[in-house]
Amino acid sequence: MSSTPVMGVLALQGDVREHLIALAAADAVARPVRRPEELAEVDGLVIPGGESTTISKLAALFGLMEPLRERIAAGLPVYGTCAGLIMLADKILDPRSGQETFGGIDMIVRRNAFGRQNESFEAGVTVEGVEGGPVEGVFIRAPWVESIGADVEVLAEHEGHVVAVRQGRALATSFHPELTGDHRIHALFVDMVRAAG
Repeated sequence: MSSTPVMGVLALQGDVREHLIALAAADAVARPVRRPEELAEVDGLVIPGGESTTISKLAALFGLMEPLRERIAAGLPVYGTCAGLIMLADKILDPRSGQETFGGIDMIVRRNAFGRQNESFEAGVTVEGVEGGPVEGVFIRAPWVESIGADVEVLAEHEGHVVAVRQGRALATSFHPELTGDHRIHALFVDMVRAAG
């Protein structure tokens, strides 16, 4: 890998464009991923927010479910925001029928834990490993992490609930940093990808 990693954004649903912009701002080459052959070409992958049930169905439809599980298990650096956090969980507390995840982080998550769409909010979140003060977290029907395994590191909490975690090369946040113009978490992820390379 060159010093400029090639980053993919899973482009099945959700705020793909905002992640592409944030990754480019963090000095990476960013491209959408919709097919297994596009997945094979990236050094790291962002799984954006959206609707986790829909992402699960579309991943199966586009033939990405198994290739994604295999690459994540083999150490592909991944970063999931909101629904992406749910997709990286090994277990969902209240899954919709037929909902599957990619896995990768030994955690149990609760969907829509912070409430419905009209209860969305913004809050400053202090994230371990991110310099320069709190990041502005946008919480939209956000999940939280109910419990974690021994190898999972908690990076941030909000009102006593875990909202950012890391396990090895997998990073996840309950909130959407890509909607704020603050690219520090994306920069942290790009650094993780460089270190993995």
